[in-house]
Amino acid sequence: MLRIGVLVSGGGTNLQAVIDKIESGYINNAEIVTVVTNRKNAYALQRAKDHGIDSAIIRPMDYKDQEGFCDGLITHFDVLKVDLIVLAGYLVILPDGFIAHFSDRIINVHPALIPAFSGKGFYGLHVHAAALERGVKLSGATVHFVNEVTDGGPIILQKSVQVLESDTVESLQKRIMEEAEWVVLPEAIKLIANKQVSVIDNKVQIKLDS
Repeated sequence: MLRIGVLVSGGGTNLQAVIDKIESGYINNAEIVTVVTNRKNAYALQRAKDHGIDSAIIRPMDYKDQEGFCDGLITHFDVLKVDLIVLAGYLVILPDGFIAHFSDRIINVHPALIPAFSGKGFYGLHVHAAALERGVKLSGATVHFVNEVTDGGPIILQKSVQVLESDTVESLQKRIMEEAEWVVLPEAIKLIANKQVSVIDNKVQIKLDS
């Protein structure tokens, strides 16, 4: 059974998508054992409570330095024997020590087709605003492993979404969440839970069911 820890800063819509797929049985061999946020008022805490999932508030400001914050995060997930950490709208830059400790065990969902509109400064609505400004016809979502380079880890899955001429930043964000993020994130977790994902030469290989 894959033990999952989720890091989230806000409402937790991607968290809810994963919870729903686990409870429906679509994601098998996996369970969320903890939800961690850096904000006391994050609605993700209520989502965790509603589904009987342990939660914790771990904030950089509660530690005297970055190293202390890093150690606090590592200890929390290690004590709970977490196998996979899922970033589901987490707006804190993870310390390099944390990423190294959980190498190839952290995944993130990004609201664009990496490498487009990714890297430093591309998060939340900024991503969709840049896509609309550039006039792209397709955008979407990417699930990737996390390394020390922002949005630079090996890509697991991508799903495209058509960009409409009538789109606003908010409408594009909503459609990409519903049509792409909530699809590829649970799918990636399912593949990992069933040991179908490997990383070779910084590229993901997926073993399909025979």
